[in-house]
Amino acid sequence: MDLTPLLLLVHVSSVVVWVGGMFFAYACLRPVAATLLQSPQRLPLWRGVFGLFFNWVWVAVALILASGLAMMLQVGFKSAPLNWHIMFLLGLLMMLIFALVYFVPYRRLCRACDAEDWPAGGAALGQIRKLVGLNLALGLLTIAAATLGRGM
Repeated sequence: MDLTPLLLLVHVSSVVVWVGGMFFAYACLRPVAATLLQSPQRLPLWRGVFGLFFNWVWVAVALILASGLAMMLQVGFKSAPLNWHIMFLLGLLMMLIFALVYFVPYRRLCRACDAEDWPAGGAALGQIRKLVGLNLALGLLTIAAATLGRGM
């Protein structure tokens, strides 16, 4: 039984959750929250949003990695097209950046919200914003490699 269509569905759906979620947060929610809310309201909002979103990202990361590796192993790592290797490398970089966001500035944001230390929370949120922006750019580049790199 060929599992490739199912693996591809899981892979692409997980990418949509992760990259689409970053796009929504970065391009839509962030500008509105920054305009309408002061730090005592904005920072706990982001803590809650990230708390839910990051749970989904952990699942998406695991599914992307598992499905991508399974498809790569089906064709043989050395036989996989060049764009698959590019996606794999960019995906691993994105996963490392996500882990950094989760374990460093997001934890700082949580501690700052608990202590109502709004300047520290703002600094943590600023670091998250930069890293999510970088990861979003890498995610879009990975999607470009997936679609434009066919036949490489």
